[in-house]
Amino acid sequence: MGLKDKTRQELEQRVKEIDNIIAQKGVGSRQLGRAVRVQRNLNLALLLGTVAVVIGLTSWLVSRSGEEDY
Repeated sequence: MGLKDKTRQELEQRVKEIDNIIAQKGVGSRQLGRAVRVQRNLNLALLLGTVAVVIGLTSWLVSRSGEEDY
């Protein structure tokens, strides 16, 4: 690994650390934390809702396939 790559990685790491400090203690950090939690909860709700729909649809199709008249 060359000096250029090491320097770039170190600078990227420092920028990420500064971003994290700003996100935790900067202006709007409280609102940002709330937005992150709301987004996480929304994603979980959508995932669970999708799983419930797939399970319900599958069980409906399985039960319906057993009722066919020959």
